[in-house]
Amino acid sequence: MTIKLERVMQDEKEILRNLLEKYDYEFSQYDERRVNRLGLFGYGYLDHYWSEENRWAYFIMADGELAGFVMVNNHPEVADHPTDFSLAEFFVMYPFRRAGVGRQAFFQALALHRGTWQLKLHPKNAASVNFWHRVVNEYTKGDFQLIKSAPGTEYADGSPGDVYFFQS
Repeated sequence: MTIKLERVMQDEKEILRNLLEKYDYEFSQYDERRVNRLGLFGYGYLDHYWSEENRWAYFIMADGELAGFVMVNNHPEVADHPTDFSLAEFFVMYPFRRAGVGRQAFFQALALHRGTWQLKLHPKNAASVNFWHRVVNEYTKGDFQLIKSAPGTEYADGSPGDVYFFQS
């Protein structure tokens, strides 16, 4: 399967917004967020990906088919750890999971953005915890730092995030 990251253009923002709703719905089982009066979760930073520097949104394409998205910024999850990049959001749709799509997309994002990274994950999302530990460990050959329950990284349900720090 050929995996490619394609930069999300501003006229494709609605496609990304739709995928973010699916992502947020799935994620709400961990962070317990609720929808607004319109039945949507909303993503407050979406417009910033076209109005601010240092934000990048990509579609994950698998054999030319939309498979998910990757969103990167330079806003640290843990403020006292300088960073060049943070993985803001990452989503692979069900039909493309467990086929190496996420791994390849992640490695491509790292190749596009060389530097110091932070990656926060929700500790209740066991599949995510396992995935990220495996791919970060593989990519860095074990050269990473993981802070569990990092102070100041709480999700909507109050759970502190676990944060990886590594170099690409």
